[in-house]
Order: sequence, then C-alpha cells, then structure tokens
Amino acid sequence: MLPIQKIIVSVLVISELWRMSERIIETKLWLIEGYKFDVNFDADYLPNLISDEPKPTGEGSGPNAPRLLAAAVGQCMSSSLIYCLKKARIPINNLETTVKTNLFKNEKGLTRIKSIDIQIMLEVNEEHKKRLNRCLTIFEDYCTVTQSIRNGIQVNIRVN
Repeated sequence: MLPIQKIIVSVLVISELWRMSERIIETKLWLIEGYKFDVNFDADYLPNLISDEPKPTGEGSGPNAPRLLAAAVGQCMSSSLIYCLKKARIPINNLETTVKTNLFKNEKGLTRIKSIDIQIMLEVNEEHKKRLNRCLTIFEDYCTVTQSIRNGIQVNIRVN
C-alpha cells in the first residue's frame, strides 16, 4: 500500500469510528421559581432558554417539555430533509414544518404523549421535483431525535 493510500484508509477508519462513537451533550437546568427553569446548553454560542409549565400550573413564560420535544423533532426532521436536498443539489424555495403533539391521560390520569404528527410543506422548482423521491425515501433515517424516540430512549435518573 502506498503512503497516500494508508493516509486515506486511516482517515476513513477514524471518520467511521467517530460516526459510530458515543458523545455526550450536556444540558443544565436551574430552577428560577415555581416551574420556570433557566436552560443552559453546553455550547458557548447557544443562548439560554426559559422553560416553564403553562398556566395555571406555571406562568407560561416559556415552552414546556412536550413543546420542546415537538420543536426538537420538527427541527431534526426538517434539517435531515434539508441536508439530503443540499446533497442532491435541489434548491429549496420554501420549507415550513408543523408539528402536532397528541396528548392523552393514561390509566393513572397522568398526561402522556400518544403520538407526534409532522407535516413538512416543501417548495422546490418544478424541474427538481422528479429528483425528490430519493430524499423523501431516506431523510427520516438521519433524524437523530425521531429515530431515537421510535427506538425508545433509555432514561437514567438519579436524585442526590
């Protein structure tokens, strides 16, 4: 094997290991008052976010957990589609995503999420529409959030 081939193979192996490796994203929440939290993300360039429960439980001064989950799913699915379209060199004229989170009460009377419905309104020029099918077939696989929810996420809790 030539030296340049070794370098290329090494870069591909490292790239694949990184892709398959586990990473940790850390999010911290500080109680402000009532049910209002200051949410801090582990990247300096991201602004803090206020989350809160809706009235009458909280003050409604920020999105609650189901709304944040809906935003995460919607943003992830939209970004996955955008990524695929960019790779396919299909320009986007407009993209609007609506996420409907369907809540229900379980047998204990506790609110749970039954389902999440996502509608993506995509506008591309007519000449690119025949090339959309490939992206529409595969983009969901690349959404980290949606696929993790579908497969069930292990949640570990410790209260000190």
